[in-house]
Amino acid sequence: MQVYLVGGAVRDHLLGHPYHEKDYVVVGATPEQLLAQGYQPVGKDFPVFLHPETKDEYALARTERKSGHGYHGFEFYTDVNVTLEQDLIRRDLTINAIAMDDAGQIYDPYHGQQDLERRILRHVSDAFVEDPLRVLRIARFAARYKALGFKVAEETLALMQELAKSGELEALTPERVWKETSRALMEDHADEYFEVLRACGALKVLFPEIDALYGIPQRPEYHPEIDCGIHTMMSLQQACRANYSLDVRFAVLVHDLGKALTPVDELPRHIMHEERGVKPVTEVCDRMRVPTNTKQLAISVCKEHLKCHQALSLKPGTLWRLLQRMDVLRRPERVEAFVQACECDSRGRLGLEDRAYPQAQYVLDAMQVVRNIKASDLPSDVKGPDIGEMLIQKRIEAIGQFKHELGHNTPTA
Repeated sequence: MQVYLVGGAVRDHLLGHPYHEKDYVVVGATPEQLLAQGYQPVGKDFPVFLHPETKDEYALARTERKSGHGYHGFEFYTDVNVTLEQDLIRRDLTINAIAMDDAGQIYDPYHGQQDLERRILRHVSDAFVEDPLRVLRIARFAARYKALGFKVAEETLALMQELAKSGELEALTPERVWKETSRALMEDHADEYFEVLRACGALKVLFPEIDALYGIPQRPEYHPEIDCGIHTMMSLQQACRANYSLDVRFAVLVHDLGKALTPVDELPRHIMHEERGVKPVTEVCDRMRVPTNTKQLAISVCKEHLKCHQALSLKPGTLWRLLQRMDVLRRPERVEAFVQACECDSRGRLGLEDRAYPQAQYVLDAMQVVRNIKASDLPSDVKGPDIGEMLIQKRIEAIGQFKHELGHNTPTA
């Protein structure tokens, strides 16, 4: 029995990157042998075991054969005669098809180290096209390693295009697509994930609402980059640069979907795009089974981002109602996330990436102003429904006073 460290741990070890998960492949062993040593079986489709102490995953060396559609359409074969090379060739990229033994000896039958040096994401074999999930994985790797200069090999991109045209992507479960996409969104260059998907035609299949933004013009005085798709990716870059949460990054990604629905005769203006965007944002979230909190923020940012941009000139009552719709009293973190997403939209524009966005601090300060007013601060003779009405009045007045103190020469009614 021979044990090898494989996959991402070896790749990142060679790149000098930190890694946490360790996966091992076991050659020349049977399930019974591992069970006798205390390993715990966890694999449903093929024999995978957890180490009795470290809980790392140990999989028996296996080969696979395409037998159906989608990510699960495979038959697996494990046997003591399956070699390390046979196991590695079924993997997606050459840089993921490298193994290392306990002594640190590297086994690289498919030249993954060479592609690491050349900064190339290249498929191991033509069997790449048998698994549609690999389109998303390669796009995610492109996002993860963009800062190191990695690019998708032209021949691999061609296979990804073939997969996108084949109809196989439709066989991916929404949960799996969301899992890959949410992981990609948390990379430092999440925009590259969507750019690679677009380059191979997968964006149009999986996220047609985002793909539709490309080629839609905007007014250059507000958007020097002009193209709505480019603006979306620039806004996402801002969210990554600020290391914002997944919820914020996703909200930024879908905040302008309504612009793809603007009537042609109204372009390059996008009147009412916020309201138009609610339907496609909701459809994306429902189709991808996006978590509820993520969906709620995305819809709020889509509907209200223009209000945030206008915050300094909003009347106190209008600003209060905006905060109230964000559930300011119970969920201040929602307001913070909303402001962050709107700031990314403001800065996701050519030449304006570092411009000031005083609206952010203004809205956050106004939030604290209204949260500081409690029912206990009201006169004792105020009872019943009058309490709620007076609290609203006091909070609006407090915003007005706060606005006056800042010296904003805008309406206070």
